[in-house]
Amino acid sequence: MADGAGRVVSRDGRDYIVRAGLRRAPLADLYHSVVEASWPRLLGGLVVTYLLVNLAFAALYWLQPGSIANARPGSYADCFFFSIQTTATIGYGHLAPATTWANILVVVQTVVSVVSLPLLTGMMFAKFSVPTARVVFSDRAIVGRRDGRRVLMFRLANARNAHLVDARLTVSLVWDDVTAEGEQLRRVRDLHLLRDRNAFFVLTWTAMHPLDTASPLHGESAATLARRKAEIVVSLTGIDSTLSQTVHTRHSYVADEIVWGGRFADVLSQLPDGRRRIDYARFHQVHVDADG
Repeated sequence: MADGAGRVVSRDGRDYIVRAGLRRAPLADLYHSVVEASWPRLLGGLVVTYLLVNLAFAALYWLQPGSIANARPGSYADCFFFSIQTTATIGYGHLAPATTWANILVVVQTVVSVVSLPLLTGMMFAKFSVPTARVVFSDRAIVGRRDGRRVLMFRLANARNAHLVDARLTVSLVWDDVTAEGEQLRRVRDLHLLRDRNAFFVLTWTAMHPLDTASPLHGESAATLARRKAEIVVSLTGIDSTLSQTVHTRHSYVADEIVWGGRFADVLSQLPDGRRRIDYARFHQVHVDADG
């Protein structure tokens, strides 16, 4: 199955929901859009916007020949460079407004710069200051046996030196279902874990959901989960010990990302000095059992 096909949550925690029919003001969610945007997209958008604004003001200066003192006649480049100097309040002294029209444009551009630059600075700071979690999830979930019980399990580990305090896991099953009235819907069921809290998340954590009679997955198989477009959605929250702020991350597993019968490779070992070692090179390895 292609990544994204039938998913609610992507493997990197983003959603695949397409929202249609909503009426939104163009700038209604500008702050959230900036904070949620990736760094390449954000920086690229800021550079493009900065250049477009200065190109527009340069065109206004260029409309009146001679509006900028010491500019070459008809030179749009000189108008653009003067616009950059005005926006950044550099003022080298060689180029200067020479007409009333140019002075009016300088006033307008200065107001735009004074208002917009602090806003952009604040948005950049907000982007930098948003706390994030760096948690590694196993590429596959497993249906196997642990302590004599059949369980669904997946593995996660904290990729930062900072510990996650009071980490909590929530796991949900999202799949197609039909009500008693024949209505088809996308139903969400909670999957209870044998341990859903970790007071001090510093090593790896294998989350396990028992497939007993109380489980929504009891009696299901790989084929039925694929037919019902099942997705296991995982949500982790915790307090970053360095920032003392709550962080959050998500992950999901679709039907063909669940291995039936197997176990995770061991990644923990102890060094001669007594410290624990986590081998992330083996973190995603799965040993498949022949008997399932």
